[in-house]
Amino acid sequence: MKLPPFKLERYFAKYEFNTEYLLCSSDCESMSIADLLSLEPGADERFQQTWLGYTESQGDPKLRQAICGLYETMQPEQVLVHAGAQEAIFVFMHAVLEQGDHIIVHSPGYQSLAEIARSIGCDVSPWMAREENGWALDLDELRHLMRTNTKAIVVNTPHNPTGYLMPRVDFEALNRFAQENNLLLFSDEVYRESEYDPSLRLPAACDLGPHAVSLGVTSKTYGLAGLRIGWVATRNQDVVQRMAALKDYTTICNSAPSEFLAELALRHREKLIERNLDIIRANLAAIDDLFARRADLFRWVCPQAGSMGFPRLVKGDVEDFCDRLVREAGVLLLPGSVYDDRHNHFRLGLGRKNLPEAVARLEAFLKN
Repeated sequence: MKLPPFKLERYFAKYEFNTEYLLCSSDCESMSIADLLSLEPGADERFQQTWLGYTESQGDPKLRQAICGLYETMQPEQVLVHAGAQEAIFVFMHAVLEQGDHIIVHSPGYQSLAEIARSIGCDVSPWMAREENGWALDLDELRHLMRTNTKAIVVNTPHNPTGYLMPRVDFEALNRFAQENNLLLFSDEVYRESEYDPSLRLPAACDLGPHAVSLGVTSKTYGLAGLRIGWVATRNQDVVQRMAALKDYTTICNSAPSEFLAELALRHREKLIERNLDIIRANLAAIDDLFARRADLFRWVCPQAGSMGFPRLVKGDVEDFCDRLVREAGVLLLPGSVYDDRHNHFRLGLGRKNLPEAVARLEAFLKN
């Protein structure tokens, strides 16, 4: 296995902790441990009593039960907890894929969703989302990408980085296609429950059949990236067993304090969702106002869910623009090149409270 540099993470490594305004963050506003514990009387005392021994490799039973609350049909034994979503992606790919397999991956997207499979020796076909189609995926194109050795489809909805939310009819058609062709569907749902219109929320793929594996995490919708808790949920027991066996070679088990806090957070997740959606909606209004006034510079397809969008710079080179902005104004945007996008897009984060201050700094930079 040989992995290339993770472009997004290497870019963040240069700037994330020494730049004043992160206007490209993928997660929502976080909170302190004290604020999280205050959601429930007695939680503070129980947290102090948390035992710091090894935890169950599959995840604390109470946490897995809380995770099941996100789904319709899942049972705790069908959930496997990991150290963040990244470990879950890595373990899934290594558990189910072999050299010579072919997979189809929603693109542009999070690099590891394709790169880990390539490192195993798989052939990866991008299933392209295009701005001119409102970032929608074309199901006819999916059919043409199929091969006799296709093993899996990887999809991410709500989508990073565009904020696109697949319509229910398309999502159900995708699941039927996977079932009819005996394919695994790896459904990255880390932004699920952050839909601006909750009536558009999709069912979790794992609830639609044993062909599907749903990926979740505390980092994005709930704004608790520091917990480093992610999971997969699936009715496919072969996948669960393979992943559980492989996890013995990665983290083995998770942090006991993190599991306690994640379980608490998920039981009170509606409060976290409401808080973060309020921030996103206010920030959307500010960005829409900016883009309306600076239509000479920016275009975008407004996101439907999640804490980011993928605007396009219509003048100049986006990498030069992002480089100057961070050096001269202390505002970080993420050029689309980290997603292998060559059409002058950049990632814009919508989940942080200080976005209005960052936008003011951006506008001052534009005037100069």
